[in-house]
Amino acid sequence: MSAKEIAVKVARKVREAQDINSYELVSVNGQELPAFEAGAHVDVHLPNGLVRQYSLCGMPHQKDRYRIAVLRDPKSRGGSEAVHDLVHEGDTLRISAPRNLFRLAAGEQTSVLLAGGIGVTPLLAMAYHLHALGSSFALHYFARSRDRVAFLAELQNSGFAGNVVLHLDDEAVAGVRPLRSLLETLQRDAHIYTCGPTGFLNHVLETASALDWPGGQVHYETFSPPQPTAGDSFEVRISSTGQSVVVAADETVVSAVARLGIEIPVSCEQGICGTCLTRVVQGVPDHHDQYLTNEEHERNDQFTPCCSRARSKVLILDL
Repeated sequence: MSAKEIAVKVARKVREAQDINSYELVSVNGQELPAFEAGAHVDVHLPNGLVRQYSLCGMPHQKDRYRIAVLRDPKSRGGSEAVHDLVHEGDTLRISAPRNLFRLAAGEQTSVLLAGGIGVTPLLAMAYHLHALGSSFALHYFARSRDRVAFLAELQNSGFAGNVVLHLDDEAVAGVRPLRSLLETLQRDAHIYTCGPTGFLNHVLETASALDWPGGQVHYETFSPPQPTAGDSFEVRISSTGQSVVVAADETVVSAVARLGIEIPVSCEQGICGTCLTRVVQGVPDHHDQYLTNEEHERNDQFTPCCSRARSKVLILDL
């Protein structure tokens, strides 16, 4: 286990809805876990060797335990089924410290949380945080049916139950489009936060765009894998040795430098976990990750060689 990883024990495994389990994680040594902000996630190292990212859906700043929730998805890349089938109460796992790429904006504007299915996880933490602050917010939860609503009893019995609105496909009124109606009536200084499956996210973003919502007011998060990256070939040079290698149009920097005998540690190979993060000495990366923030992308002093490429003809790397 690396120094940046945390050993945790699965204290509870709970069925929250159809095909959705939650997992409470506590430190194996009884110490406090790092505090986290609403919207944060952790990387979870699974028993089958996969690394997946899951949002923390407990109360923010809680240090005695973390909670994640996972949907069993047969169309996934194996992570969700591994969590459901291989992770049990009492098991020990390795996780990263919390990282937040989905922060609430500062200010007193109303926050509107739009959850699609399992996408409720980071938004639930946001709801707890906003309620504790006494801020104006609403949580709209879209799901196919009531038995697929995770944390239903918790939401109905929470201190912010009056801020929660369920939109269920099997209870919907024919011809009514609740999302469009909602976005049409909101004040345009509100901040929208949304998370869920790709189809749901696309629906939210397309509807907001059609209604001319300012892009800076709409915030979203997805852990869907990025599209396969390819492009023109470019040269990578190693600053310490002067070695160079051409990265072909259809290969990654990780595989190219392996021909030089240089092994870059990788984990997710999707640009999500940050394991392969490498310093850029010179050149301009073409970022395709979901790990670095926009501000970190703009600095161009590091990149994820598992999926990112180069805008410049040469990248000089600190390897």
